[in-house]
Amino acid sequence: MANSNGNGKSLESWIWDAACSIRGARDAPKYKDYILPLIFTKRLCDVFDDELNRIADEVGSRRKAFQIARADHKLVRFYLPLMPDDPEQPVWSVIRKLSDKIGEGITTYMREIARENPLLQGIIDRVDFNATTHGQRDLDDDRLSNLIEAISTKRLGLDDVEADIIGKSYEYLIRKFAEGGGQSAGEFYTPPEVGTIMSRVLQPEPGMEIYDPTCGSGGLLVKCEIAMEESAKGRVRTIAPLQLFGQEYTPETWAMANMNMIIHDMEGEIEIGDTFKNPKFRDSKGRLRTFDRVVANPMWNQDWFTEADYDNDEFDRFPPGAGFPGKSSADWGWVQHIHASMNYKGRAAVVLDTGAASRGSGNAGTNKEKSVRQWFVDHDMIESVLYLPENLFYNTTAPGIVLFLNKAKPKERQHRVLLVNASRIFEKGDPKNFIPEEGIRRIVETLIGWKEEEKLSRIVDHAELKKNDFNISPSRYIHTGEPETYRPIAEIVEELNAIEEEAKATDKALREILRQLGVGV
Repeated sequence: MANSNGNGKSLESWIWDAACSIRGARDAPKYKDYILPLIFTKRLCDVFDDELNRIADEVGSRRKAFQIARADHKLVRFYLPLMPDDPEQPVWSVIRKLSDKIGEGITTYMREIARENPLLQGIIDRVDFNATTHGQRDLDDDRLSNLIEAISTKRLGLDDVEADIIGKSYEYLIRKFAEGGGQSAGEFYTPPEVGTIMSRVLQPEPGMEIYDPTCGSGGLLVKCEIAMEESAKGRVRTIAPLQLFGQEYTPETWAMANMNMIIHDMEGEIEIGDTFKNPKFRDSKGRLRTFDRVVANPMWNQDWFTEADYDNDEFDRFPPGAGFPGKSSADWGWVQHIHASMNYKGRAAVVLDTGAASRGSGNAGTNKEKSVRQWFVDHDMIESVLYLPENLFYNTTAPGIVLFLNKAKPKERQHRVLLVNASRIFEKGDPKNFIPEEGIRRIVETLIGWKEEEKLSRIVDHAELKKNDFNISPSRYIHTGEPETYRPIAEIVEELNAIEEEAKATDKALREILRQLGVGV
């Protein structure tokens, strides 16, 4: 089915044109917190219209259908308290016909919708369309009117566009915002091909519970559902959907994830809060809840968690021998949280900074990050590591890796790790590189089949990893045959800074011990 309806323009083109109707493509990302809820509400209105029409076919008129839906909200998925003067008019017309105090009117309607639908509270009613800064409207009524008119040109009802198509179009819009989002983009969006690889390799099965502790806009969870349905082929209507669970720290992004899940018509629960310090998904005894699959792309190299955060953890996420990976990067702290969130046969895929695979290896003395890597190798939790091409992510040109964990590795894979160097599998794009579908298929088949291929993949036993000081970067073991590329200067500087910080901390601790012993320093 083509992603179009109405005027023949693709839904993706229409949805982006609508976003650009405010101030053009350059400024559209700045207004995503206004645009996404409005398009989401247009979908709710059109679906509500379809449900009213179904009821009207049975009771004889739309007026009666409105009365019945108002009396029994369970007859519709979301009850919208928007009643046109003429009940034959579309529900969206209540918003479209606003001509005075448009920002104030939309805000009022959004809050009324949320009051009637607890599932939408905090999601569509959190934005004030009438907000001002220093007396100046953030989005004036003229531009708001333009946006409403642009959104009004397509119908998004059940008969017009399937859930997967509107979902894909919504994801497309989120991706376009990410392209213009600068440093903030990586906080809410993972490149789709990376998510596709992760979800296909994890092979989620019907009814499984999937978790993302840093879910952003929910894209990785959505990809898992899509991967499961693709593998089910013609059985999609007869299989149990995945149960999707996510937690997100930023309120605006949390709202985005909820809208994304609802518009994809997927079953799940997105919690808000700091997962590292306060994970919301717990069992009946207050322990960390565990899942069949975990996917995540946490912000790389977070430096705001202290050793006390690890030492005082009440969920046993940071075991002896692993624990605190150093102040300069929480990457392996997140991996430990993910490991603790996997059930006894759980599997996980997590995106990390490239340096997380190698920092500390080859250095004299101990290194906290290397020690955590060693713990994961020694406990045989790492199934494979994928080295990605450069310039895929929206907030960095660094390549990144995907770490695959498995608590129930097959016997033939135990004490070994599959390393895949996919650094050359990409095509140039604007503004970012991308992995084409054939490249995705090749990478996925290699990872699932544990296949060795010259200049692409190698199976390495733990003895070799130990010999290389627990460096698990595929680029260390697999040479692509391209001219030698040097590590980015920024990565080297970051590593030197981490070493310097550790040396300072050690020196400070030593001075304190000597002071307590009464030795002059």
